[in-house]
Amino acid sequence: MDDVKTQIRSYLLSNFLMGGTADDLRDDTSFIQSHVLDSMGFVELIAHIEETFGIKVEEDEMVPANFDSVTRVAEFVARKRSAP
Repeated sequence: MDDVKTQIRSYLLSNFLMGGTADDLRDDTSFIQSHVLDSMGFVELIAHIEETFGIKVEEDEMVPANFDSVTRVAEFVARKRSAP
């Protein structure tokens, strides 16, 4: 799961927090509360996750419980990868 966290953090730092460092985006930093992503940013993040990790994010899965922090994204990816 650490490799997923590293990849997601790197993507966010490169595309949304340009010039930011890993210290600016801890595992539990809320993307919503810290204004890391807006609604379009979430769409871009989900597209990136689908492409990078080869998973399909269903419409009903597009909720903050799955996508509001590095940890939540990594846990979501792990669940999707382990699903039959």
